[in-house]
Amino acid sequence: MPPPPSGERCTVRLVKLAAVAVAALVVLGACGSGDDSSSSGGGKTIALFLPESKTTRYEAFDRPLFEAKVKALCADCKLLYFNADQDAAKQQQQVEAALTQGANALVLDAVDAGAVAPLVNRAKKADVPVIAYDRLISGIAYDYYVSFNNVRVGEMQGQALLDALTKAGTTTKGQIVMINGSPTDPSSADYKKGAHNVLDGKVKIGREFDTPDWSPDKAQQEMEQAITALGRTSVVGVLSANDGMASGAIAAMKRAGYPTLPPITGQDAELAAVQRILTGEQYMTIYLDIRSEAEKAAELAVAVVRDQKTDAPAKVDNGTAQIPSFLLDPIPVTADKIKDTIVKDGFYTAADLCTAPVKAACAREGIQ
Repeated sequence: MPPPPSGERCTVRLVKLAAVAVAALVVLGACGSGDDSSSSGGGKTIALFLPESKTTRYEAFDRPLFEAKVKALCADCKLLYFNADQDAAKQQQQVEAALTQGANALVLDAVDAGAVAPLVNRAKKADVPVIAYDRLISGIAYDYYVSFNNVRVGEMQGQALLDALTKAGTTTKGQIVMINGSPTDPSSADYKKGAHNVLDGKVKIGREFDTPDWSPDKAQQEMEQAITALGRTSVVGVLSANDGMASGAIAAMKRAGYPTLPPITGQDAELAAVQRILTGEQYMTIYLDIRSEAEKAAELAVAVVRDQKTDAPAKVDNGTAQIPSFLLDPIPVTADKIKDTIVKDGFYTAADLCTAPVKAACAREGIQ
């Protein structure tokens, strides 16, 4: 059979090329959709709500770690961020704004965890999953809770203080002051419970305070009141629920003229607190692996906007429901443990810690 005319040959060639191109596009499209399945959230929106900024960890660690993990897992997910500045009414407005803006998942560290059930209920009615972050929300069921074993935190703080008093031989020679966290934060009750589990019957508690807003300034005032009431020489130790309040208590004791500061506990491994531990002003802190907490919350948030279910290893009773929970382990840190925990994990570098006033103390602990 003779070959087709040149025009027909061109037409056949073009048809064949077009077919090949279409097939290639189909293959590429299939590859693209497969590649994107692990990073796409369908343009969904995730909202993160943090309670305040007086505690260093929230802006320095929780927020950037959470945001980075979400972006790594879901490149096209949109992020909304809100900080309530310890104002429950402001946080309510923020949650309402996020829902109005079309948030598909809420990660909520509540200012007042006992009062946000109506907000969670509103999210549920809009079919928006809720993850309680760091603080257990009470009064309503929701999707997940991510935090640390808070009673264990208090037990570790109490045991560390008891160990320090026993070593100093002052367990029965004076009284301790307990500076607990905010009464609107249910974690505070857990920390307090854990500390009392260890300390009750073993030391005399001269004064105890529940500190509004976890405020270092208010903690300083409380410590000043305790020193005035009990007498300077009577206070042999301080149970402070976090590092910020420890700084206030230390300021009060310095102002009162303590020649040597009694042991004082803390929590959050704030940079200034770790430096105080190295120089001997603060006895210990609780190191919380905030990276693990923030990243787990981010993983759950991405999973829920993709309609994926994640099995939780535990359940926590919030008074209304058993909440699927991820509870991470706290780590007590004294000066001799800083190198093998905080520095080893890269939470702070030696350069971060070992500024001029702390350099000699770092050298003593082998931090360089």
